Amino acid sequence: MRYLSSFALVALVTGMPDLVLAQEFDMSVVPDGLVAQDQAPSGNFLTATEVRPILTATKGSWVAVREYDGQDLVYVTHLWAWRCGLSALALSVNDAPLADWPLPACHLDSAAPAAILQSDGLPYMRFPLGSVSSVKVQVVYDDLGMDSATYARASVLMP
Repeated sequence: MRYLSSFALVALVTGMPDLVLAQEFDMSVVPDGLVAQDQAPSGNFLTATEVRPILTATKGSWVAVREYDGQDLVYVTHLWAWRCGLSALALSVNDAPLADWPLPACHLDSAAPAAILQSDGLPYMRFPLGSVSSVKVQVVYDDLGMDSATYARASVLMP
């Protein structure tokens, strides 16, 4: 099932001509049972209210592609760094169906809740070298708001 918002942005050309901001959401990859979280600002960037403005402003950095060791690596490090205001993340490469990418838990008992620890796993996936031509990302904020973007390889390829 898909949802197209009333303010759909089918294509928006910004400073990144290969970035398409699309507001069509694939509900099949949204985990069941999500509940909107309290949005009282904590000052620690733990809620959608606090992280949405940052992720909106930095949408061009949500993902990166890196050619490394004979592979394409697709990184979501930026999203993981702001994950405390997210409930779900899904990713698609080359127009494949979106797939849920479980987010590591926030480390609320530490001074840096969004820190990426070794136990969190790796914030990238591997693909054959040169095979990634596009990446689509869909996020669900912890207030149950959603956002998505599609990136051409050239717009997110690391030097």
